[in-house]
Amino acid sequence: MKIGILILHCRRKERKNRKEGKRRTEMAMYLRRAVSSRSSIGLIRGIWSREVIQARSFSQGLVFSRDFICSDFTGTKEAPTLPTNFGFPKESRRGFAKGKRSRDDSGGGTVEVAPDIGPAVKSGAASQMDAAIDALSRELTKLRTGRASPGMLDHIIVETGGVKMPLNRLAVVSVMDPKTLSVNPYDPNTLKELEKAIVSSPLGLNPRAEGERLIAAIPPLTKEHMQALCKVVTKSSEDVKQSIRRARQKALDTIKKAGSSVPKDDVKRLEKEIDELTKKFVKSAEDMCKAKEKEITQG
Repeated sequence: MKIGILILHCRRKERKNRKEGKRRTEMAMYLRRAVSSRSSIGLIRGIWSREVIQARSFSQGLVFSRDFICSDFTGTKEAPTLPTNFGFPKESRRGFAKGKRSRDDSGGGTVEVAPDIGPAVKSGAASQMDAAIDALSRELTKLRTGRASPGMLDHIIVETGGVKMPLNRLAVVSVMDPKTLSVNPYDPNTLKELEKAIVSSPLGLNPRAEGERLIAAIPPLTKEHMQALCKVVTKSSEDVKQSIRRARQKALDTIKKAGSSVPKDDVKRLEKEIDELTKKFVKSAEDMCKAKEKEITQG
């Protein structure tokens, strides 16, 4: 009976020694790898300070002991044991394999986005061209034809009380019939100044006072006068075309200054749109001038 108990006790002790030996073998292999690994310092720093202290105390007693490294772990020597709460750090190796970097891992570099200058360029060009057309319209309105027009007196400057002002700020001009204009001053006391200014203008009008207003008959145009007016219209047409082309060139220069920041396809598309806009305003100016010439010649 005692012999059986002794044998059982010996077997239990042998199994315990084997487990301890296996555990020490695993620990030794791990510590050897940790010492030779380039990331051992980072691994040790990443462990909780309590476990680092335990690992250091254990390594001082085991790793650098020839008895620990070279023993056969058969249980012939009593080996120190690890604390039960000691956590083995996982082995981590830094990968150095070469490969393509993803776009998200490109070092946080920013990607330049091409600015969309199209709307601003087209808007600026259209605004300048439209202003040129408006100026042409005002110039053509000033020209006297065989028909009465309320705007034909707007450019006349009237001096009253030592101040020079456009006629349309001092009076309302209306058309009585295709050959007669009516000038109604806001202040009847300026009637004489209005009459003097109209007579002095190059329109060749001779208004007469009728109560508190002026009546101006539009005389028929002579052939020489018609030819002179047509030349003025032609010159006005060329001037406005030059203004439109300058607006076009300014827009193209803006596109050119953008340089490589704008894709080539966008540059070509934008240049084409500017050219189409230019043709549109040039045609509008030509149509206005043709209509004015027709009005002059047909009286």
